[in-house]
Amino acid sequence: MSDNQPVRIDVVSDVVCPWCFIGKRRLEKALALRPGVAVEVHWRPYFLNDWIPREGMSREQYLTTKFGSPERYKGIAQRVTAAAAEEGLTYATDKMKRQPNTLDCHRLIRWAEGIGKAAEMKQKLMDLYFTQGADLTDRDTLVKAAADVGLDADTVRAALAIDQDVAEVEQEAQSAKAAGIEGVPCFIFGGKFAVSGAQSPEYLADAIDRMAQAGQAAAE
Repeated sequence: MSDNQPVRIDVVSDVVCPWCFIGKRRLEKALALRPGVAVEVHWRPYFLNDWIPREGMSREQYLTTKFGSPERYKGIAQRVTAAAAEEGLTYATDKMKRQPNTLDCHRLIRWAEGIGKAAEMKQKLMDLYFTQGADLTDRDTLVKAAADVGLDADTVRAALAIDQDVAEVEQEAQSAKAAGIEGVPCFIFGGKFAVSGAQSPEYLADAIDRMAQAGQAAAE
């Protein structure tokens, strides 16, 4: 594709989805495998657990509600921990004490996109949650994270205190489910085809090639 027609990738994911954490790193590796292909990545909201209240809940209560008990999640956690480690990521399930509602996280990512820092904001929030066990419903934690990637702390704090962009984020997340996206991460290439799940870097790189080739054919 020409420089002014990059391959567009819309990534539908949630910051508390461990496979989205892993999938983001695998996408980055896929992009590194295709340095000659211009790519434009957009991060789209999804609520993995839209039933969690805005104030969040204890991790124990969440695991009990979703899996039956914390013990029943241990096998899954071991697989996720191993997969994350293979990508150089730390999934510290023992540090996670609160399960957040991620509406405000997606608002931060939306605002960070305005300064070209959506990917950094996404990564910051995921690292805080999965690796450090931070509470992503804590206002001070969110404001500091936003400031760390270059947003103005006072502006963010004021925006979080009101419903700025709440309706827009909720509508976008609902639209993803209405479109049939039931599992994340979901990578949508050029609005033409989708790849679901944290696929390998090689698989994602092949998808980038397919979209780039389709774009070249359309331009000829």
